[in-house]
This record gives sequence, C-alpha cells and structure tokens, in this order.
Amino acid sequence: MPARPVTLFLAGDVMLGRGVDQILPHPGDPALRESHVRDARDYVALAEAANGPVPRPADPAWPWGDALPVLERAAPDARVVNLETAVTGDGAFAAGKGVHYRMHPANLPCLTAARPDVCVLANNHVLDFGPAGLRETLDSLAAGGLRTAGAGRDAAAAWRPATVPLRSGGRLLVLAFGMPSSGIPTGWAATADRPGVALVTGPTPAAAADFTDRLRRVRRPGDLVVASVHWGPNWGYTVPRDEIRFAHALVDAGADVVHGHSSHHPRPPEVYRDRLVLYGCGDLVNDYEGIGGYERYRDDLRLLYLVSAESGTGRLTGLRMVPLRARRLRLEHAAPDDAAWLRAVLDGHARRHGTRVEQADDGTLVVRPPR
Repeated sequence: MPARPVTLFLAGDVMLGRGVDQILPHPGDPALRESHVRDARDYVALAEAANGPVPRPADPAWPWGDALPVLERAAPDARVVNLETAVTGDGAFAAGKGVHYRMHPANLPCLTAARPDVCVLANNHVLDFGPAGLRETLDSLAAGGLRTAGAGRDAAAAWRPATVPLRSGGRLLVLAFGMPSSGIPTGWAATADRPGVALVTGPTPAAAADFTDRLRRVRRPGDLVVASVHWGPNWGYTVPRDEIRFAHALVDAGADVVHGHSSHHPRPPEVYRDRLVLYGCGDLVNDYEGIGGYERYRDDLRLLYLVSAESGTGRLTGLRMVPLRARRLRLEHAAPDDAAWLRAVLDGHARRHGTRVEQADDGTLVVRPPR
C-alpha cells in the first residue's frame, strides 16, 4: 500500500465531571467525598473567583471553546482522547479513593461536540463509581456512537483495540492500557469474569512483549498503530529510564505513536526511529482552575496535538501543538508569551531526548526530530 499522509488529533486527559458537569444542561448529583470539598459546584466557584463568571447552563460545546474551530480547520483523519470521567448516574463511590469523577449521561453532547473517534478508558477514574458505573459508561458511549479502548466488561473486551477506518484506505488501531504508577488500583484490572481496565504492572520487558504479541495478532498491512498508555505521576518533566526504554520497546514492536497521558501538564516529546513518543500530553479539559499548589507547572496551559504520519509506513512527517489556556472552564487561545514559555520549557527537557521544540510563525509549537 502506498504511503499517504494521515493527521491524528491526540488529547491528554479530558475530565468532564465534577465542576464541568455542573455547568452543563443536565448536572448530576453534586455530592463529593473529598477531604476538603463536598460539593462539585465549589469547583465552579473557584474558577469564577480566578477568572470571572461561567454561564449556567452552558452550551455543551462551551468547555472546548477555541479548540473546536482549530480542529475543524485541521480536519484530522481521526481523533483520540483519554476520557478520564465515568459517564454515569449509577454506581457507588469507589472505596479507598479520594477523588471521584463522573458526568451525567444526559451531558454526553459535551463529549460528542469534539467528535472523538476513540475514547481511551484505561485510566484511574473510569471505575470511580464501580463496575455498575463502568457498565453504564460503556453503554452511554456506545449509544453515542463512540469507540472505546482500554476498559471493558471483561479482559478480552478491555484489551481489544479500537479500530478506525482511515480515508487513506488503511486503519487506525488504538491499543490502550494503564499502569499503577498513574494511580490505577490493581484491583481494577479486568479479568475473564470481571469488568475493568487493561492493566500492566509497569514499564517492564514482559509488558512490552505482551504488547508485541497482541499487536502481531491484529495488525494488517497499512495500519497506523497508536499505543495509548496511562502512566506516571501527575507532576514533573523528567522521564524515568524504564519509561523511556518501554516507549522505545513499543515502537520497536510496531507502534507508530506512543500516546502517553496522566500528567497534569505536557511532558517533553521525543522522536525515536522516525516515530513520535508523547510521554505525557497533559490535561485538556477539566475543572482545575483556581486550585493552587503547582503554579510553577502552569497547568492552565494546554496543548492540542496534531500528528502527521505516513499511513503506509507510520513515519512521522510532522507534529503541530496548538497552545491553549483554560479560563472560565473553557479553552481559549494562549497568549504569545504563554506559548513562548511553554515552548522554552518543553524544548529544554526534550533536548535530553535529542528532540527540539520550536515555535512556528503562526504561534503553534512544532517538533524537529534528531538529525
């Protein structure tokens, strides 16, 4: 099959519960069980205190803001997001967790406004409301015509890749899984008779070998493969050596893009063997405005990742990252000085991986691979 250009939109954590859910047309029960916050509407108040009033009820597309016209202009062939929210009004609060996220199923238009082709569910919040909440999440997403990867009614379903037909004639395969380092409880692992997430113990050679075997069974000529991994801590730019080795092993096994997520801010990208490794995409949509403690990471700055690759070979031909800022529970274009700050930080850390991050004339960030 001849090589043809394919553009993917990849997103980090999309959290549409809690305060975001409360501003939408059909807010669910606002009750929380957090140590300091007991009502989800308090997160709306924090955002308003920081940046001004938020409309209520807001249009379902409100949280996406300026991201939607950017995506329309980019016209990606496929869109993949890490949905870090249960979509349920059912289920009990998962025991042993301090933070729980859920969006009322009637607010699903907020998710479909971004038209994701795949919702990755291998994360540490999809079972916040137990197996019943996961089952309703799967039913809600299926009813909305959305593909999922990384969680399911049993292990076979959780590990099954999402498949998206591409205009190039090939397919996009998304194989998703998570690790306990991101906060996923080990008891959430899907089994033959228990719903849950696709979980591996860590970035080990055994986990890489298992990925290799799974990919070998499903890949066809012309497929473009995304390995979507929920791993690592919320904060910090340094990538541990075992994660680097693991990401490289995924590429060696046939992954064309490593789509890492869990960090609350973007981590440095890498180009390895002409393939893209995103160690952490950072948050995209959430209700974290006004929460203090990690200001030095500027987690109010977000990125849209537009990845260009050859469908026949998987070779990276370009990465464009569009800087956005969260304000009033909505994404807006980042100011030029904010984009410049983000470029400088990512470039400084990406150099350790032999990769450079530069700023284009239109204000977007681009990656220059090693020579």
